[in-house]
Amino acid sequence: STWPAAREMEEAAGSPSVGGSYPQKNAEILSSQYGINLFLAGLLLTFAWAVHAVGISKSHLLSYLITLMLIQLLWMLWYLCRSCTQRRLIRDKDTHAGARWLKCGITLFAVITLILDSFKIGYYIDFSNCLSPTEGIFPVTHAAHTILQVYFLWCHAKDIIQSFKTLERFGVIHSVFTNLLLWTNGVLTESKHQLNEHKERLITLGFGNITIVLDDHAPQCNCTTTTLCSIFSQGIYYLYPFNIEYHILASTMLYVLWKNIGRKVEHHQQHKTPFKFHGITVGMIFGLIVLTSTIAIVVVYLIQIGRSKIKSELALTMFYLHAIFVLALMCTAGIVALLIYRLEDRSLDNSKNPARKLDAELLVGTAAGSWLLSWGSILAIICAQAHPKYTWYNLPYSVLVIIEKYIQNLFIIESIHREQEKVNDDIKTLRIVTISRGSTLSLTPSYKEIYNGRATRDSGEVPCLFEGSICGRENDGGGGAKEETSQENSSVMHSASDFSFYSRNSVTNNKRRILKNIAAFLFLCNLSLWIPPAFGCRPEYDNGLEEIVFGFEPWIIVVNLAMPFSIFYRMHSAASLFEVNCKT
Repeated sequence: STWPAAREMEEAAGSPSVGGSYPQKNAEILSSQYGINLFLAGLLLTFAWAVHAVGISKSHLLSYLITLMLIQLLWMLWYLCRSCTQRRLIRDKDTHAGARWLKCGITLFAVITLILDSFKIGYYIDFSNCLSPTEGIFPVTHAAHTILQVYFLWCHAKDIIQSFKTLERFGVIHSVFTNLLLWTNGVLTESKHQLNEHKERLITLGFGNITIVLDDHAPQCNCTTTTLCSIFSQGIYYLYPFNIEYHILASTMLYVLWKNIGRKVEHHQQHKTPFKFHGITVGMIFGLIVLTSTIAIVVVYLIQIGRSKIKSELALTMFYLHAIFVLALMCTAGIVALLIYRLEDRSLDNSKNPARKLDAELLVGTAAGSWLLSWGSILAIICAQAHPKYTWYNLPYSVLVIIEKYIQNLFIIESIHREQEKVNDDIKTLRIVTISRGSTLSLTPSYKEIYNGRATRDSGEVPCLFEGSICGRENDGGGGAKEETSQENSSVMHSASDFSFYSRNSVTNNKRRILKNIAAFLFLCNLSLWIPPAFGCRPEYDNGLEEIVFGFEPWIIVVNLAMPFSIFYRMHSAASLFEVNCKT
């Protein structure tokens, strides 16, 4: 029978037939299960190394990650070579995926990641006598992986793959979970470093009953160059936040590419939405004030915390008061934006869009991390028997974190689902109508008419205001009083209509300007709130009250699990708000 062969031809051509959809659905399920098992195996290996499981060392974990990166490198090279041979073919593109600003962001994080890899190579050279060779091979492989992956995402993030779909599904999902495992490894390494510092700080706050057991996996040999070793070891941990953001952004972009495999797209005109600073001065000024003050707070916090009990309490109080003020402003801005949306009557775009759907799911999913920490802090404040003064500021701070994310998520999700406003041609050709002395009608020609040479004022013609409108003409003689009166009444009617139309447009523009300023302000605020936890300013660690109520080990586990999602939420929200600002 020729039916199986025909069905294979339909499948290869991306036919929407019912018979061809089943193999592709099975390929999607199989590839997703492959990726999950790949991730779980690596996650278990990472956990075993973290708890010093018998027979598991760091070299085993790094060998596993190196293998995954090499496989992804081979797949990306194969895909790039195949794309070069087929570059003359017209391919479908997902215009919503892989925005230019997102590519620029991931490139910035990748450059800093390459600096991190160079620090790791230098660190390995200085401690080469007692470190495994895998610790030298890993940063070299990771650097090559980073360079090729960024190039791949710049060139092919928008692709909608229609050939070799089953093979490509496995290649892309392998890349997704490889980046997730590299993200997990970075989070764990950075968290272990933060935990060591946190244990030392708790002593200064008077929590002497907590056992200090440092766990930093330090090399068991001397460094060949002490100064360089100190620079490398300290610099690595300040660069990890950028490496963490790079891998999570890469995994999300690759996930959208995976969801787009075999997808049928509707070909319609996509409006470009460039970012413009015009009209967002107020939002930028307030946002920059918040950003500057946050950086100052973080610097003072990191200097003062752990120095003495009084200085540590003052640092925590300062952090909470600043955060409460910023979160209150963000809540107010979000409520104003939502009220403006309620006053507008615009439809929502419910078309299928994997990138937009993923953005909304990530906003709500990652917000759960900080919600978990906030509810833990609220419960600790309620149940604790003793309350140092600075811990009371944690209550309004935790409540505002929950409310602010709730309001901001509503604003962002509604903004990215709202249909983009189309510019009316009447706005472009709107002109001011004036009545000159006597009965002579004088109209100012539009820019478009001047450009096309249709301004005929010298010949006596008067251009029309809109299509179908009555055009006036200056008559040198013979015009009766009725004709002049009719022209004058017509011009007055058009003038009133134009100014009414302009008034409605003015209100719309004012609303749009307010929304753009709110989006710009929230964008900078989210960047500001990303900085403290990313660079070690974490009151959830240093507060001490939660450790007393829940116990040291349980609360640290909760913080280490939830904090990476909380940090990612701020960066993802900033990216989404940037898109909202461009779209508004």
